[in-house]
Amino acid sequence: MVETVLERYPDGRFDILTRGQRRFMLRSIDQQLDWLRGEVEFFEDDDFTPVTRQLRDKALDCFREIRRALNSAGAEAEPEPEHPLLSFQLAHGIDDLDFQSLVLRSRSEAERLRKFVEFAEGYVSRTEYTAKMKRVVPTNGSGHKPADL
Repeated sequence: MVETVLERYPDGRFDILTRGQRRFMLRSIDQQLDWLRGEVEFFEDDDFTPVTRQLRDKALDCFREIRRALNSAGAEAEPEPEHPLLSFQLAHGIDDLDFQSLVLRSRSEAERLRKFVEFAEGYVSRTEYTAKMKRVVPTNGSGHKPADL
């Protein structure tokens, strides 16, 4: 679904912001024209292994720990603990594209929640390390600006 037209160009092209509403796999890409076209196949979950209360609670605990550690309490809506697709709600606030792709490809809610728990256990420390490096990189590596700047 197209949410916003970000920019229109004089030659008729435009940049858009879209939001997916169904998961799909790209079956083929057609590059014959100036824009990409593709053949897609929509899919849903095919593994309906019940999610245990323990796994659901652990995933919610991890989500809350991430929000607490990263001071993002109001950033995203509170997940619905009993929602049948809770994993998508929990993963929504994670800014790691590889992880997002892993979640979208999975066809099992239980697997997605397990992957979320595994990922979340190191996410806070990785995110804090990345923020530190973004602060340190412009300096001489020790956290101080070089004397000649």
